[in-house]
Amino acid sequence: MNKKVIGAIAAVIVVIAIGFGLANQKKSDESNNASVQYTGTITGAGATFAAPLYGQLGSEYKDQTGTTINYQSLGSGAGVAQFLENTVNFGATDVALKDEEVTQAQEKGTPLNIPVAFGAVTVSYNVPGVETGLKLDGETIANIYLGKISKWNDEAIVDLNPGVNLPDLQISPVYRSDESGTTAQFTEFLEAVSSEWADEIGSDKSVKWPTGTGSKGNDGVAATTSQTEGAIGYVELAYALQNNFTTAAVKDAAGEFVSPSLESTSKAGDNLPDLPEDLRFSAINSPNAGAYPIASATFIIVYQDPCKAGAVSDPEQAKALKGWFNYIFGAGQESMQKLEYAKLPPTLLQKTQEKVDSMTCNGNAI
Repeated sequence: MNKKVIGAIAAVIVVIAIGFGLANQKKSDESNNASVQYTGTITGAGATFAAPLYGQLGSEYKDQTGTTINYQSLGSGAGVAQFLENTVNFGATDVALKDEEVTQAQEKGTPLNIPVAFGAVTVSYNVPGVETGLKLDGETIANIYLGKISKWNDEAIVDLNPGVNLPDLQISPVYRSDESGTTAQFTEFLEAVSSEWADEIGSDKSVKWPTGTGSKGNDGVAATTSQTEGAIGYVELAYALQNNFTTAAVKDAAGEFVSPSLESTSKAGDNLPDLPEDLRFSAINSPNAGAYPIASATFIIVYQDPCKAGAVSDPEQAKALKGWFNYIFGAGQESMQKLEYAKLPPTLLQKTQEKVDSMTCNGNAI
């Protein structure tokens, strides 16, 4: 066989190889719908905690795909309500769907409860002269919000903070006035550590507060706390970090005081015991060493088949919706940490992606 023939055969082989490579790349691109071009809009609403994250990732996703992400920061309660009413393509909440909410959603289709990132509820305070180092336990925090502890130099707080000069200053508790997953997480912690709180108040997205001042959204609580001398409020970690808030170290299940950080927040999600198949879990008061005790996931809620459920207008919008989720759990992970959000642990991230992969449109794979 002469050199020309051998060269021609080699060229054909190269062309075929390139063809297969391009075909495989195309198949890979098609399976990762984050690259789909769709110039319409995807709408979502819910948790204020996740608003900066969805705003940034939405901007990045639009640059890549042309799809606009219109996210309304209304609070977790409103996010669940709008999802159930099919007025948005996806909802967002800082607490997993309740059984009754799942039942209501099942009238239209199967709801997916998809964890996105871990967030912590910090106990932020505004006490002159106490810039760092304050320690609080759950019972003391509960008693402050029950109105039983009203001064910063109360013996219960002094005993937890030897050597700290605590002023004779009135405590002004601040809470969320809107239905909020942040409130649900915070009150779930208080319910777990205070029998009096469990008996009298309980936990939910909204509760009957015995004392204090209500403000709307994480930003509202943050603003009121920072502007009120003597205030204490519960604020999501991302907001606290971005606004340089003073935050307390909180006693964990093992009796150690843990400060809120991305690292201690992520630890709450490590090796979650008895993780349910539908991923409706809470990591509040985690037993993990070094885990901040008021930490859990924030979730996206979406129908497994948004076309059948009537949550999207057509298959192209369904494809863009799934592409948006693929972006969050793919390239968007890098931006997530830069924005002070704690990423999902690897095992949980894999289970989350499996939920996204299960999405269909009228029974057909997207």
